Amino acid sequence: MLSSIDLDALSRRDRLLIPACILLTTALAWAYLIHLGRGVAAGAEYDRMMAAMGMSTNKPWTVTDLFFTFAMWAVMMIGMMGPAGAPVLMLFAAAAAKQGRDRAPGMTLVFGLGYVAVWSVFSVGAAATQGALQRAAVLSTALSISSRWVAGTILLGAGVYQLSPWKDQCLAHSRSPLGFFLSHWRAGRTGAFRMGFRHGLYCLGCCWALMCVLFAVGVMNLVWVAALTGLVLLEKTGPAGVAAARVGGAAMVVWGIVQIVHG
Repeated sequence: MLSSIDLDALSRRDRLLIPACILLTTALAWAYLIHLGRGVAAGAEYDRMMAAMGMSTNKPWTVTDLFFTFAMWAVMMIGMMGPAGAPVLMLFAAAAAKQGRDRAPGMTLVFGLGYVAVWSVFSVGAAATQGALQRAAVLSTALSISSRWVAGTILLGAGVYQLSPWKDQCLAHSRSPLGFFLSHWRAGRTGAFRMGFRHGLYCLGCCWALMCVLFAVGVMNLVWVAALTGLVLLEKTGPAGVAAARVGGAAMVVWGIVQIVHG
């Protein structure tokens, strides 16, 4: 059981290697998203983008279509959650280094895989939802809900969740990774994966509603993807993270009501 965690436990190499890997992974994810999102505004460009991903636009989706949609969501989650997850990974690496400096990079990778596994499961659900919406012909060429009433309901629901005690509880765990590690530490690689998965569940509980907002504003609207990434980062690491969550939630409620009224 750990009694404290000090980043000085990490070697100089690991203090450079681990952030570099996180930065590179996040940058690659965003490069892929930018590649996919370029030129989505026009319908013809949308068709070319979908074709480049191996996905159908004028016929029922296949398993291949769902796979590529899952891949898009999974990469997007890495790009969006990577910046906010970096402090947690560094703190875990320091804790692992106390068990043996040579183990820190490998154990951190296993912890990260547990974290990514949670968002991969979410991406499966998001891809299935997108496929259902596509079959129902309610998605525009920008991959946003074409009905203002439905989009407003999504925004209203996300805003209400932002103001809920469930959001507060999950955000508290996400903002206090030190307390999480001190109370949930498990030894070994299996323990590292379990901790990463459990922390990922708290992160999912904190952010899933924000991810669903993308269906209202455009799944491949990279301006909104970047804005929500910034909000997640502010909520989890900023000094006024709780206030930011509440302000964002209130804004979504108002916006959702406006969309419904004018739907």
